[in-house]
Amino acid sequence: MPQQPPVRSSPARPQRPDASMSLITNVMDHSLDDGYAEAAARKKSEGGGGLPKTLRAKLGLAAGLVLAALVVTVGAAQTRAAAPVVAKERQELIDRIDSETANADKLEGSVDKLRDDVSARQRAALKSSGGSAQVDLVGLLSGATAVHGPGVKLVVNDAKEASSGGDGTNPRETSGFSDTGRVRDRDMQRVVNGLWESGAEAISINGQRLTSLSAVRAAGDAILVDNRPLVPPYTVLAVGDGERLSTAFQNSADGLYLHALEQNFGIRATISTEGDVRLPAAPSVIVRTAQPSTEKTEKGTS
Repeated sequence: MPQQPPVRSSPARPQRPDASMSLITNVMDHSLDDGYAEAAARKKSEGGGGLPKTLRAKLGLAAGLVLAALVVTVGAAQTRAAAPVVAKERQELIDRIDSETANADKLEGSVDKLRDDVSARQRAALKSSGGSAQVDLVGLLSGATAVHGPGVKLVVNDAKEASSGGDGTNPRETSGFSDTGRVRDRDMQRVVNGLWESGAEAISINGQRLTSLSAVRAAGDAILVDNRPLVPPYTVLAVGDGERLSTAFQNSADGLYLHALEQNFGIRATISTEGDVRLPAAPSVIVRTAQPSTEKTEKGTS
């Protein structure tokens, strides 16, 4: 019986794993990409974990707004609580100012009455020693008596637009005159002295009678006559021969000085001749030292 050749069995094929199962396993084992995992690890190691920046910024802004609202509310409450106290203090200050002003007015009235009384006593004493004519003459010369008569009216005012500076040749360039468009006390002094020198017998500035004891000076920007402040325009009345007085003053050195102020600095000045000007009596003529000489004394010393 013939022998059959042995049957050769083919080797078994290796079975391929299921592709879908491999993908699921990979996703389960590696749920995040390696780049994301690395970024998260680096952020955590640097301490940057926690809330996102945008959310923290919003929370910070909200906290700032709450704090600001709290400060405003507290400030408003304090202001409302202090308002009655401030109003009360303000009213007390106003009442005090009004009271002190009224007291000052009363004192000024008393001073005026005392001055009138002193002037009356002086006139009575002079009348008893020298007669009525001498008393009237002394009153006119001293300024203790109101006068009227022909004369001039001189109005001096600041420039419309005050300016400053100078070229070193102007008649009033000093360190104290920064505003040369303003009328100063030294200007009025020269005006008054020029009128006296030109023949004026009595002078007043803005109704303030000048005497031999009067002083024209400055306190800040204000011009004072016998410690009474004056405001521009300054009206100067002078009793005398009107035409002659006006001409003599304008041709004098002080009249030319005033003209220079007009031309160089815009100070305004007008002079006119008046048929009758009236000057009040000076309220502050007080003699403290001088005494009248008697006839016996004059004979004894001769």
